[in-house]
Amino acid sequence: MRLIGLVLAASLALPPHVADGQSIGRIPRLCFLTFDPGTPQSPSPRFKAFFEGLRDLGYVHGKTITIDYLVAEGRSEKFPELAAECVRLKANIIVVSTTPAAHAAKNATRTIPIVMVALGDPVGTGLVESLARPGENITGMSQMTSGLAAKRLEVLKEAVPAISRVLVLSYLVDPIAPLQVKALKEAAPSLGVTLFIRDIRTVDDLPAAFDAGDRAHAQGLLTTAESIFRLQRARVTELAARHRLPAVYPYAAFARDSGGLMAYEVDDADLHKRAAGYVDRLLKGAKPSDLAVQQPTKFDLVINLKTAKALGLTIPQSILIRADEIIQ
Repeated sequence: MRLIGLVLAASLALPPHVADGQSIGRIPRLCFLTFDPGTPQSPSPRFKAFFEGLRDLGYVHGKTITIDYLVAEGRSEKFPELAAECVRLKANIIVVSTTPAAHAAKNATRTIPIVMVALGDPVGTGLVESLARPGENITGMSQMTSGLAAKRLEVLKEAVPAISRVLVLSYLVDPIAPLQVKALKEAAPSLGVTLFIRDIRTVDDLPAAFDAGDRAHAQGLLTTAESIFRLQRARVTELAARHRLPAVYPYAAFARDSGGLMAYEVDDADLHKRAAGYVDRLLKGAKPSDLAVQQPTKFDLVINLKTAKALGLTIPQSILIRADEIIQ
């Protein structure tokens, strides 16, 4: 099997922070499962805080830890194969960045600790028993994604009050997606909004979804929080601009570097740094079942006024004063 990522093996004396049970002369091995292309030395910018956090704690790839950076190349069905590879490699810890990866890892092993760097709804998707007591071999960080989906719809309605018909793009094969859609459907009536849900499986599905939105007379756009949209954000924002749809997105990068109108996101950097701390504690011998799943405490609202101008929109002051970042 072809592995994406560079694996460097080293035979060094056991560092003092390595958990009991590892053989002398073997440094710990971490398998990182993700959709986002990268290597241990050059990970996706999205995970910069996580890998910096590891280095700050003394974990340097090839010296004090071996990191296998395994990429599913945008295909959820590859995660079981990658998770099995982690078991074959005798990883000491598995780190997952998506819900499909987490399920694959949990199905592959009940003994290797699994850390979620920032997943949407680990309780709702059945990964953990509860936030306080996750149980079994998995713990980490939660983004509270389901509740944030409804919040994004509120932000879109407040920014463009005339909107009453919203196109929703969702990657429904991801277990977190249906939970977000459910939350959106529950919130929509009180906001006076009708939703048009389109299931996106590949980037090739996007043009047809926007065309369907036109036929439904959609006036706004929202995407649920799955990696496929972050990775294809340039294409999504290009189509939103072409179809002149005001949009709110789940990742700040949409507004910062891809011309999206608005984004409301969890501060992933904070969660990722905390996830690195969990890796350290687990490698020192802590049990996943004893580490509560942590929730976000920081959120960012980013507004792109250049895009608003191109769409002929005036964003209300009530939204602007709450923005953490305004792009002129």
